[in-house]
Amino acid sequence: MTSRTSVVFSALVAALGGLLFGFDTAVISGTTDALQRVFALDAAGLGFAVTAALIGTIVGAFTAGPPAERLGRRRVLFVLALFFLVAAVGSAMAASLPVFVAFRFLGGLGVGGASVVAPLYIAEIAPARLRGRLVALNQLNIVAGILIAFCSNLVIARAMPAASAWRWMLGVQAFPAAVFFGLLFLIPESPRWLAKEGRLDEARRVLARVGEGGAAGADAELAAITDSLDEGRAQAHAAGGAHVHARLFQRRYSRPIGLAMTIAVFNQLSGINAILYYAPRVFQQAGAGKESSLAQSVAVGGTNLVFTIVALFIIDRFGRRPLLAVGGLGAALSLGLTALGFSMHGGSSATLVLAGILGFIACHAIGRAVPADTAWRWMLGVQAVPAAVFFALLFLIPESPRWLAKQGRLAEARQVLARVGEGGAAGADAELGAIAASLDEGRAQAHAAGGAHVHAQLLQRRYSRPIFLAITIA
Repeated sequence: MTSRTSVVFSALVAALGGLLFGFDTAVISGTTDALQRVFALDAAGLGFAVTAALIGTIVGAFTAGPPAERLGRRRVLFVLALFFLVAAVGSAMAASLPVFVAFRFLGGLGVGGASVVAPLYIAEIAPARLRGRLVALNQLNIVAGILIAFCSNLVIARAMPAASAWRWMLGVQAFPAAVFFGLLFLIPESPRWLAKEGRLDEARRVLARVGEGGAAGADAELAAITDSLDEGRAQAHAAGGAHVHARLFQRRYSRPIGLAMTIAVFNQLSGINAILYYAPRVFQQAGAGKESSLAQSVAVGGTNLVFTIVALFIIDRFGRRPLLAVGGLGAALSLGLTALGFSMHGGSSATLVLAGILGFIACHAIGRAVPADTAWRWMLGVQAVPAAVFFALLFLIPESPRWLAKQGRLAEARQVLARVGEGGAAGADAELGAIAASLDEGRAQAHAAGGAHVHAQLLQRRYSRPIFLAITIA
């Protein structure tokens, strides 16, 4: 296996954590009716049973970092694969609600941990010129996992008796989780983590295996990693030994961090999880039958995947901020259309609801004491409010300085860096110089490769086997 094939294969294996992330998120949508029937749940009880995984996701995302720093990225990925495997089997076989909630919480820990560790591993294993695209594979696998879960639910609902279908829907995740666990034996540890632990010979061997330029390239890359680690330690020492979190949450960073956190919050409050977790029930509320609602859920997953791919191809052309603005405005309008559909009666109601939800999913992918019988209409309609707030907040944030520099808009990039960076004008000039050097290096590497675009470089014959394996596994 060549170095380029090895790095792509390693990234694809780690990105399977993203696929399981997406699968675990969406698979519950096909089981809500059965859960309510088997465990005799009211609306609040069902909400808690579904939310157990989300609670685990929050805990997993907050706690995965320290073990990944102490034990290594690869070891933590092994643990997360086991979480997914055990959670799938346990939730499928659960005989009581507490047992079901416990295993769904465990699966949520896997989801939260995968959202942190998988992209971290990919970023540290990939060479600079492929890093962005390979990290994007993780997001692509998340939406692919969502689509696969919706398709799996539809197939199982048609093939299995209704009494046991929900257990198969949840349990089938054990198969990709087992494959993920097995493939982890074939990938190396993160070279950056090895260097941080002082295991330089092992880091050099990994870099020679996945890097470019052979032994000389591995030595140069290892030197760059150690310089980066030394710089981080020096900055921590200059700050009086303050932990990175303490140095991050300073007054000077309050505005960009506050805006970033607010946008992330409103991105979630727009209702994406409500759609993914309850898609079949939403469509049934609009008048669709049981099987038809599962088929429409597949349309949701397919739209999510297609427009995520579209976003990956156009983001460098139009910039991050415009896509966020278009996605936020489109999401607000689509949710308004969904609310209108629920307020109507007849066949047009279901059509409007489907169109509104698919529009919302597309825009999200491009950017990101009510009575029980009418709760869905209010829930989906009110989500237009945070979506609109999300759109308005985008006017307060700057464009990505790296994208501006890439477009040759250096004066604007310098202004943004002076606004959000450290060291005032001098610091902005230094940071802009580093960005320009990185962009020049990428162009030089592309030129050395015959001018091939990064997508063309990735989809070469040399990568066909690992890519084919990943697609087959999915």
